[in-house]
Order: sequence, then structure tokens, then C-alpha cells
Amino acid sequence: MKRLAFLFATAVIAASPIAVPAAIAKPAATADYAVGAQYDTTHVYVPQDQFDTFVASFVATFGGTTSKQGEFQVTPTKSLTKSQLVLTPAGTVSVFGFKTPIPYPFGDERTGYLVTDLDAAVKSAVSHGAVRRLETFPDPIGRDSVIQWPGGVNMQLYWHTAKPSYTALETVPENRIYLTVDAAQTFIKSWTGFAHAKITADDKAANGAEIGEPGKTIRRVAITSGYGKMVVYVSDGQLPWPYGRDMTGYAVSDLSVTLAKASAAGVETLVAPYSTGKRQAAIVRFPGGYIAEIHSGEVN
Repeated sequence: MKRLAFLFATAVIAASPIAVPAAIAKPAATADYAVGAQYDTTHVYVPQDQFDTFVASFVATFGGTTSKQGEFQVTPTKSLTKSQLVLTPAGTVSVFGFKTPIPYPFGDERTGYLVTDLDAAVKSAVSHGAVRRLETFPDPIGRDSVIQWPGGVNMQLYWHTAKPSYTALETVPENRIYLTVDAAQTFIKSWTGFAHAKITADDKAANGAEIGEPGKTIRRVAITSGYGKMVVYVSDGQLPWPYGRDMTGYAVSDLSVTLAKASAAGVETLVAPYSTGKRQAAIVRFPGGYIAEIHSGEVN
């Protein structure tokens, strides 16, 4: 009789579904809220007295057009800034020249990403490991949120009341992220999950000379999503200036021609052109202090 009871109990257990602890359950897939790479804007903060000079130099270097310049309060707390959008075939920048002190936490967010649903996108980002740096707030043309990813990667998510329509880019710029091994894998997992991104290359033995560390080996991870391109450099963090200050890398068809245009517009070359695989690259500083990488060709 005891044996029959044992066999019956065993059968019941075998037929019953096994509960998976919440801590190890696979997270539910979230929607993709990306709109397009032409709506990704690097945030450029320049002194207000160099605002026009910067805008002119950026257009002279990459071509394109600008929105109408204005003065706005773009933060939830009282402030005033000159603001203008520069749309080029190689990427878009939002330019700010504050006439008041810059309120916290603004000034260190690298990129603004347009999303289809701001509240849902922020919720998704938090579920993938981001934290909100402040509550979502209205701006003159929509709503915004500033978030931080593992490793201290700050960015803005935004939504416009009137749906914008920008021309597709000729070349998609790279959001350049510099991290140590402590945070890199966590960031990559968080970002790819949120952005529905694909890792297109993962070189664990890249030449450290790419980021000013010759003789060392680094990891370089290339990621693509509806938000555009991203490259994550994983190193010991001992970066010589200006590496790590370059938030965006712009792709052009001819580096030497672009650098000549830049130089004529008052742009300073900080790192002379160098080769990495099939890519030629340089790092420049625009009037107002904005530092960027410019390249032609692919790394691999």
C-alpha cells in the first residue's frame, strides 16, 4: 500500500508544472521604440558666444541644414539656452549655448534618441537596467527623460508632440562608448535588450592604438539597432587625452577632403589621421570645444 501511494505521488509530481523562480525567469520581450538614426542627436554644449561659430564650422565640415535658432527653457527647472538643430548627411546634433548656469543633471548626456512612446520606452529601459536621472518632463515641443545605463552612460529619450520628418542619413554615425571590463558586459546586455540591437562584430584582441594605448589589447564591440550604430571600447580605462572625450564618430567618403573642409572652418585636428584595418580616422575639436572622431572605411 505504501508503495502504491509513493508511485501515485511521484506521478502527480511528474505531471505538475515546475514553478520557475522569478529571479531566474526569462524577462518578457519588450517593444522596439526606435524611430530612426536620423533622429539621434548628439547633444553639444558650447559657450553661448561660440554658438554660431560652432554651427557654421559643423555645416562647413559635413554639409546639411539647420533649424531656426531660438532661446528656450529646455530643462524642468528655470534656465535659458540658445538652441538649434544641425542636420547633416553624416549625423544630427542638438546644440545648446546656455545663457544661465546649466541645471543638474544636464550637460553630460551624450545622445538624444527619439522614441515612439516615451513612457513605455523609459519603463523598458528601466526594466533592462537603466535608471532615471529625473522624472519625465515637458519641453517646448514634447517630453523628455534622461537616463543612465550601467557604466555611467547617460542619454536622453525624447518624444515630439508634432511628429518630425527628417531625411535619412547618407552615413550613420557611431555612438562611441568607453568602458572598463567591470561594466562593459552589463551595459552591452542592457542596451542590446532595450534597443533590440545586434552585435555585428566583437573583437576581443583589437589593437589598443585605436584608443591611444599602443602595445595593449582591447575589446571592440560593434552594435547596430534602430537607434543607429554604437561601438563599445573595453579597456583598462587609462586613456590619454582626447580619447574618451569623443562621443560620436562620423563616417565620410573621403577623410582627407573632410579634414581639409574642417580645417578651413577653424576645426583643430587633435589626433592626426591613422589607419585601423581598412579604416582611416582622426579626432578633431570644433570651435566651442566639441570633440569628435571622423573616419572613412570600416575597421575590419
